[in-house]
Amino acid sequence: MPSGRSLLLLVGLAALVPMLASPGLEAQTPQANIGSPRRIVRPAATEQDKANAWTVGLAAGLLEGAPLRLGAEMARVVDDGQNLHVLPIVTRGATENLNSLLYLRGIDTAIINSDALEEYKAQLPQIRRKITYVLNLFPSELHVFVRPEIQSLQDLAGKKVNFNTLGTAAAYSGPLIFSRLGINAENTFIPHQVALEQMRKGEMAGVVFITSKPVDAFVRGRFEPGFKFLPVAYDSRFEDYYLPAVLEAGEYPGLIKAGERVSTIAVPTALVAFNWAPQTNRYERVARFVDTLFSRVEKLQAPGFDPKWKSINLAATVPGLDRFPAAQDWLDRKAQTQRASR
Repeated sequence: MPSGRSLLLLVGLAALVPMLASPGLEAQTPQANIGSPRRIVRPAATEQDKANAWTVGLAAGLLEGAPLRLGAEMARVVDDGQNLHVLPIVTRGATENLNSLLYLRGIDTAIINSDALEEYKAQLPQIRRKITYVLNLFPSELHVFVRPEIQSLQDLAGKKVNFNTLGTAAAYSGPLIFSRLGINAENTFIPHQVALEQMRKGEMAGVVFITSKPVDAFVRGRFEPGFKFLPVAYDSRFEDYYLPAVLEAGEYPGLIKAGERVSTIAVPTALVAFNWAPQTNRYERVARFVDTLFSRVEKLQAPGFDPKWKSINLAATVPGLDRFPAAQDWLDRKAQTQRASR
């Protein structure tokens, strides 16, 4: 006989299945009835239809990750009852969210790392035409942190380097970046806190963090002299998905000398949408979400929300992707209004 927790789970799934299978949700490949000579008589909207009509499914990420927190904050700000309801969904991580957007029912938008597109180039060559970006949320800077005896990236070849646990940005993007750099390290995927302790003991040569700076582990941590960040030069190998970035002394005063900077690269974290056909319900609900989010972004920049929102630039681009048309329309209207007011 199932336990109390199992019964609750079964009840929750039973309630969710009708929503995901609702005829109000089109398939992931939108189709439009164009030029049909027959008049389609639609049944009166039920409460279930109303609930689904303006609900936007957002594949956010791991329960402990920053993308899920940002997704929850967006949902809070844009909520408008039955007129708009954003549903952030816990997933296996930002690197898996693209898969969710492409193949899972009820997912309209997702938070992804831009280089997640790389995995689909072979199996889905037209991937860049199926996905559009809504917003460049924030850059996740690459931090290659090493022991004193490691003097260059090439010194890491054949040595143990940790890329955090599977499902994290470091676990996906880190090995991909190392491959482009031509570095064949002994990759490990354990919690970074454990790996840092192993570094102190000399059992691990380095750790790779890919997250927004400053990283608390390096701000609060105490390390022996010689522990450092290695520079990573931005060049043609990274132009498709990445952006240039720097780590500065003000961010890591215990590890970078005053006046010095460490060059690195950043992985854009983006809010993306499936490239729905215009005038379909799936397109219209994402368009309403975009209009509301962009119009209320100042609320997200107020105290009580993640500080990353203060650095958001609505006009920022995402390498390799086109902008969702409704997002571009909003920016064009905003620019036109600003010109008219001058």
